[in-house]
Amino acid sequence: MNEILRSPVFIWLAFMIVFIVVEIITVGLTSIWFAGGAFTALLAALAGLSPVLQTVSFFAVSLILLFFTRPFVLKYVKPHNVKTNYEDVIGREVQVTRRIDNRAQTGTAVCNGLEWTARSVDDGIVIEAGETAVAVEIKGVKLFVKPIKEV
Repeated sequence: MNEILRSPVFIWLAFMIVFIVVEIITVGLTSIWFAGGAFTALLAALAGLSPVLQTVSFFAVSLILLFFTRPFVLKYVKPHNVKTNYEDVIGREVQVTRRIDNRAQTGTAVCNGLEWTARSVDDGIVIEAGETAVAVEIKGVKLFVKPIKEV
């Protein structure tokens, strides 16, 4: 019985289970690739290949899965990076609803139906109400814009 548990098949099976459990616990797509490598090594052990070839297949398949499938999975299967309305505003055209004058500390603009306190990226530029501008950055709760003609 002890000899069976020390056989390469059970060793690779144990590795595979450990990697799967770690993946379930962390949910970070960190060890699932090594579970695939362990599965390949398990198949190599079942085919009667030498421990060296089993180990080589483990590392080869793990690295291939890690480097070639991980970017795809992170992009399409696990799209946790959802743009917030904050990030979505940058680069968009906004409608100035109240004169933007940095010296007078005035200005509002609307983008995507949301009204923002707005300031010009250049203190010397005044943007009149009704004009269109482009959102350049957000600092705190203020939207910094440039007039369309300057973009």
